[in-house]
Amino acid sequence: MNEHQVMALAAMCQVAKQVQKIAQYGSANDSDLDVLFTSIVQTSPASPVDVYQGTHNLRDGYKTLMAQLTAGAQKDVEIVKYVGGLMQLERILNNNPKSLTELGRRIDDIHRRLDHFSITDDTVVAGLADIYSSVLSPLGHRIQVYGKPELLKQQQTQNKIRALLLAGIRSAVLWRQMGGKRRHFFFAKRKILAIAKTKI
Repeated sequence: MNEHQVMALAAMCQVAKQVQKIAQYGSANDSDLDVLFTSIVQTSPASPVDVYQGTHNLRDGYKTLMAQLTAGAQKDVEIVKYVGGLMQLERILNNNPKSLTELGRRIDDIHRRLDHFSITDDTVVAGLADIYSSVLSPLGHRIQVYGKPELLKQQQTQNKIRALLLAGIRSAVLWRQMGGKRRHFFFAKRKILAIAKTKI
């Protein structure tokens, strides 16, 4: 278990936390959204840390990861389901070369848009959401989002959640690239906690 694997896990936890906030309260921290949405277009980073512009931007994710791995009342079943769902969907994506190619092409299109718009601009977020809907959703593994029905019906809420799930897939890709395996959750818990503790 290494720092980059734990960083990718923390990023998935941060995505899950933001999805939860938007689905339940209708809003999330703009700077967190900026970091997570920007990670999607970091397709050729000089180092894994550059995907999130530094681990300090994932402090909330490291805290959430630690809470999840520490037995007790702080464990949040929704977070576990979101992170597990992202990993499962990424595995399906990784076995589908056509979808991978299309995903890369669509992300390049978003990258070009950033010459004129910020990553959190409504039109860019809608574009990221559309990538999730048209490239990832058809792969067949649906991530169930829990929240207030009146919020989940709103287009802007749906767009932010789908864009966040796309950011979660980006983190799941990084987790796999760094050698992350599902079994690490069970056999490397102490190591994950030790690394995460140094980041908060």
